Amino acid sequence: MANLSRELSIDLGTSFTVITEGQEVLLHEPTTVAILLDEWKMIEWGQAAKDMTGRVPDDIEVINPIQHGVIAEYEITENLLRYLVQKICGSMVLFRPKLMISVPCNITSVESRAVHEAGIGAGSREVYLIQQPLAAAIGIDLPLAPPSGNMIISLGGGTNQAAVMAMNSIISSGLERTGGQLMDEDIISYIRKNYGVILGKSTAEIAKMRIGAAIKEEDQLPMDVQGQDQITGLPRTITIKTEDIVEALQDSLQAIVKLVKRVLEKTPPELVSDIMDKGVALCGGGTQLRGIDRYLTRQLGIPAYLVDNPTTCTSLGASKALGMMDEYKRAILK
Repeated sequence: MANLSRELSIDLGTSFTVITEGQEVLLHEPTTVAILLDEWKMIEWGQAAKDMTGRVPDDIEVINPIQHGVIAEYEITENLLRYLVQKICGSMVLFRPKLMISVPCNITSVESRAVHEAGIGAGSREVYLIQQPLAAAIGIDLPLAPPSGNMIISLGGGTNQAAVMAMNSIISSGLERTGGQLMDEDIISYIRKNYGVILGKSTAEIAKMRIGAAIKEEDQLPMDVQGQDQITGLPRTITIKTEDIVEALQDSLQAIVKLVKRVLEKTPPELVSDIMDKGVALCGGGTQLRGIDRYLTRQLGIPAYLVDNPTTCTSLGASKALGMMDEYKRAILK
């Protein structure tokens, strides 16, 4: 039996894609695709594709079709969206679904139009776009309607974003096309320079999540990592500690601080005063780095706190916005 029309929200991130309907998370998978190069055809996606990273033959490539929050491989992204929509709605759809897709703040009209067209090409009847910081704020139930300032920092895999909101709109915002993936590269560079060992991206990410931290911790967690000796080319195992990850990430962490300061400089003083009282909400996968809230609190002089649903709040907020179109009509793009 054919499905009736459905309303889905999609947080199409560089590292992860989250799809919700209402307040139910239907899908939470890596935005990773395995491509057969000769046919430029998607043969695997999600966690299964991510597990193939660094382990595929020459005729297969594992890619992230979203780079720094925007579409890098349009055809692959459209095919992926079509596959996901059909997986959720079924192939026999009488009424095509309505989509709300979150996009980074401050992207160009060309970049946003590419997302809109990919959504239409995936088989939806209507596509709306909402900026990710606003969607995340809605998803964590920040009081956005009053003329009082709220600030959110979204730490993603390919972007870091900061935004100040009031009266259901974004007042000031900033975007850095850096994120968790750059942190992984920083770890690889640090270990290569200080230990002479080349790590894979997956190993660096695991080390960051397992023993990493934003600030020096008394608890120095050790971890054995395997890589390739940069001189001999042979496998080599070394032991690294939390302090190694802290040191490796300092430049990336300072880039976040500079981003937030630039946004605050553009913000009216009255709203900055509100933010000082309320604090700054932190969301996104980057919040899983230990001590990131304490680090930003010290660097900014403003209380920073972790939200309860950091990796799904953006998609959940976009879903809420679908049912509140009148309230957020000035901020939603079509």
